[in-house]
Amino acid sequence: MTYAVIRTGGKQYRVSEGDVVRIERLPGQTGEKVTLDEILFIGGNGEVKIGTPRLANAKVVGEIVSQGRAKKILVFKKKRRKSYSRKRGHRQQLTALRITEIQG
Repeated sequence: MTYAVIRTGGKQYRVSEGDVVRIERLPGQTGEKVTLDEILFIGGNGEVKIGTPRLANAKVVGEIVSQGRAKKILVFKKKRRKSYSRKRGHRQQLTALRITEIQG
């Protein structure tokens, strides 16, 4: 089974064909094909390719499954004895991507 380590949105993900990963938002509509070309590592079946820092001719192709948002996180600040508190929420924009092909 071939797998790859990709970098997108400042994070790294280990993916295989058929996986659905939730990554930082990518532009596009549901059903569109997306090509990721920042591949750091490809392995599996006894072969290993390591990029320095990226693999030149490798790419991962995926299909956008959905666009959505993560669960809300709460950020709470407080200063004691000063009657100061601030509560904020944040929901990160995410894209669900189904990996269809690993080339390289």
